[in-house]
Amino acid sequence: MASFNLTPSDPSTFILMGIPGLEAAHIWISIPFSMFYIIGLLGNVTVLYVVGKEQSLHKPMYLLICMLALTDISASTFVVPKALCIFWFNLKDITVGGCLTQMFFLHASSVMHSAVLVTMALDRYVAICSPLRYTKILTNARIAKLGLVGLIRAVLLILPETLLLIRQPFCANRIIPNTHCEHGAVAKMSCGDITANRTYGLITAFVVIGFDLMLIALSYGLIIRAVLRISSKKAHQKALNTCTAHICVILTSYTPALFSSLTHRFGQGITPHIHIILANLYFLIPPLLNPIIYGVKTKELRDKLGKYTCKM
Repeated sequence: MASFNLTPSDPSTFILMGIPGLEAAHIWISIPFSMFYIIGLLGNVTVLYVVGKEQSLHKPMYLLICMLALTDISASTFVVPKALCIFWFNLKDITVGGCLTQMFFLHASSVMHSAVLVTMALDRYVAICSPLRYTKILTNARIAKLGLVGLIRAVLLILPETLLLIRQPFCANRIIPNTHCEHGAVAKMSCGDITANRTYGLITAFVVIGFDLMLIALSYGLIIRAVLRISSKKAHQKALNTCTAHICVILTSYTPALFSSLTHRFGQGITPHIHIILANLYFLIPPLLNPIIYGVKTKELRDKLGKYTCKM
């Protein structure tokens, strides 16, 4: 409990508390944290290696899988190593600059992750609704350009959020009850007016989650309409099977984020450590499951992964 009464001796630092209320269990909590992170990292690096080595996998769908793997690696790497330093070595200090940098890259990678999911939905729509024109519409170069647009959008959306916080004066009590720096927690450390920060944060959340989910829902609405027009049941099944992996990835990506957001806004009776654990699961579960989902559900990738596994 003494840790809660400490304030940073250096005015340019924050203190990340880890998971308040569960300090005694930090070592035990670090075990699944580190395991999930290492397995997810190995899985995503393996996918990147196999797709990079196999010329036959240099196709739009697999380029998108690589983009997803990169965003998964980035998001978890911006959170887990610092969290483990807190759990293992009690290294709770982080500079204001380091905190804002972590926040920027963390949120930017999440926005980029969402953009990749939207592009994957477009890929599935074209593959099912215009299969004969697929190779003309979605080339590798066009996928790369869409990825670049997603990256620019992420930077342009998150940079103002970070710049607004840089201008804020921070209070003497700089204890953040979390394992990482996220916008809401850092904004609460300010002694100034954070109305602009909160408003911009809500707008960003609406643009990213609301707009992206709307585009994904529209794509799948058109896919379902196209599938229902097919008379053959076998063709029905084949068309739907091509979407299964992407739907699973959407569920693993948005479900933890949705639960975390809902409990944060409406779960006043829920203990704080539940909020923090849910927020961390958002950065642990998708990187862990996504390589498994695509490795199992995508035959061509599964065969290539099997080939390299046998060689090893």
